[in-house]
Amino acid sequence: MEDKYYIELKEKALKVEIFDKARDYAKDKNKVNAYFEMGELLFKAGREYGKNIINNYSEKLMIEVGKKYNYRTLYRMRKFYELFSNEKLTTMWSKLSWSHYREVLSLKNINEIKFYLNECESKNLTQRQLHELIKQKPYNRLSIEVKNKLINKEQLKVNDLIPNPIIIIY
Repeated sequence: MEDKYYIELKEKALKVEIFDKARDYAKDKNKVNAYFEMGELLFKAGREYGKNIINNYSEKLMIEVGKKYNYRTLYRMRKFYELFSNEKLTTMWSKLSWSHYREVLSLKNINEIKFYLNECESKNLTQRQLHELIKQKPYNRLSIEVKNKLINKEQLKVNDLIPNPIIIIY
């Protein structure tokens, strides 16, 4: 039988952990929203002032705000906005962190990005698990037919994902 001090200690520790998780979740959701809005500003500024605007802004922001607002970060923000400005991402934003988005923004193909984000959401992957999944390149191993089904949001069958073992390819 556990003593009353341990039980109370454990309850307080669990409350702290739950509070920290909720705070981290709210903080990261705010970051994703803010980065999307910043990406929109960078996109509009780029159309008005030219492509070099990210470089100009990053130099100023690194001095005035902090080093994390370097060229690469601002570029990712703009790309994030460009990729998802026509999408309804509010449900995905509530489930994925900026770290998840940062992982997929290096990819060029929008369908590949959506594939990995859907995998991440459906399997509840961490950022590290997503990184490992991208390194394994499962999207590249899918047939064109399966990729088209994914793009058109058609229902996949088991034999779409598992090739016929009887067929021998030379």
